[in-house]
Amino acid sequence: MRQLFDGQWPGTVLFDLDGTLVDSAPDLAAAIDAMLETIGQQPAGIDRVREWVGNGAQVLVKRALAGGFDYEAGEPFSESDFKHALDLFFDTYGDLNGRLATVYDGVEPFLRALAAENVRLGVVTNKPTAFTGPLLEKMGLAHWFRISVCGDTLPVKKPDPEQLYYAVEELGGDMARTLMVGDSVNDIQAAQRAGVPVVAVRYGYNYGGNIDEAGADIVVDSLVELL
Repeated sequence: MRQLFDGQWPGTVLFDLDGTLVDSAPDLAAAIDAMLETIGQQPAGIDRVREWVGNGAQVLVKRALAGGFDYEAGEPFSESDFKHALDLFFDTYGDLNGRLATVYDGVEPFLRALAAENVRLGVVTNKPTAFTGPLLEKMGLAHWFRISVCGDTLPVKKPDPEQLYYAVEELGGDMARTLMVGDSVNDIQAAQRAGVPVVAVRYGYNYGGNIDEAGADIVVDSLVELL
């Protein structure tokens, strides 16, 4: 990691949440399946939900209704059906958020090492604000981060770089000393568009694609490898 900054520690590190810090797919899958069963559809299952996570709750629900990643090419659904399904998902996920999720191995030691070097730490996620804070609290991670920029904080989401710019400005950091850490092509593209280096983890959610081929500066199996 320090090789990316001329042998120095980065001044700011921004983290994706789902699939990078926390394995939240079990909670998300349970909420999606409960929603689908309520409206009379077959459950999707955790493996499919893992491939659908990353673009925010609305896109996740649309993929579930359509039965596939490309929801515009899948089973058609009306706007009223979507709004009903989204409300059902929000209600269920609000109860399940953090119940089955776990923090990935290597996350806590990495955060501890960064904090010891006074690195500014923030979360940049497409997850709605209503679920981000509670999940970080339940996972015991909230105290590490000075800011969480969520999917509804700004009018845009990753891969748009604006979330990264906003986070660094709020943290009082410098884009030239900023590192992004994520698990998907969304994170990689957002970092590249913001002009900052990016580390990708192999254990997360990348829509079923090979993260090694997505263009990250470094790809790791565990964040402790960066130390």
